[in-house]
Amino acid sequence: MGARREVVSVVTERYRSAKRAEKGRILDELCATTGWHRKHAVRALRRREAVGPGEVEATRKRRRRYGATIKDALTALWEASDRVCGKRLKVMIPTLLPALERHGRLQLGQSDRDRVLAISAATIDRLLVDVKIASTAATAPSG
Repeated sequence: MGARREVVSVVTERYRSAKRAEKGRILDELCATTGWHRKHAVRALRRREAVGPGEVEATRKRRRRYGATIKDALTALWEASDRVCGKRLKVMIPTLLPALERHGRLQLGQSDRDRVLAISAATIDRLLVDVKIASTAATAPSG
C-alpha cells in the first residue's frame, strides 16, 4: 500500500494538469501499475490531500446554497400563505413573491429571487423546520 501511495502522489500533479486524452493514458498506466480498477484510480487521483498511513481522509463540506436571506424570505412567504406545508408553498411562491415585493414586505436581489423561485418543496420544509417548531412552541397552551 505504501508503494501505491507513492505512485499516486507522483502521478497526481501530472494528472491534474493534463488534458482529457492525457488523463486517459495516465489512468491506464496507473491501473496497470497498481492493479486497481479505473474508477478507484480516478478517485485516488482526485483526492484533495495526501493521507498518511492510518489516517482517514476528511470529507468535504458542501457549500450552503440557501443563506439567511432565503430563509427569511421563505419565512415571510410561509407566514403570508397561512403556514402551509412546503409542497403547497412551492406552488404558491410565484404568486405570493411579487405581491410581497410590491407591498414592501420582501426586497430580494435577482439572484436571491431566482433561488427562491427554484427551491424544492423538501428544501423549503428543511429550511423552515426550526421556524415551525418555534411557532408551535409559542402557540402551544402552557399547562
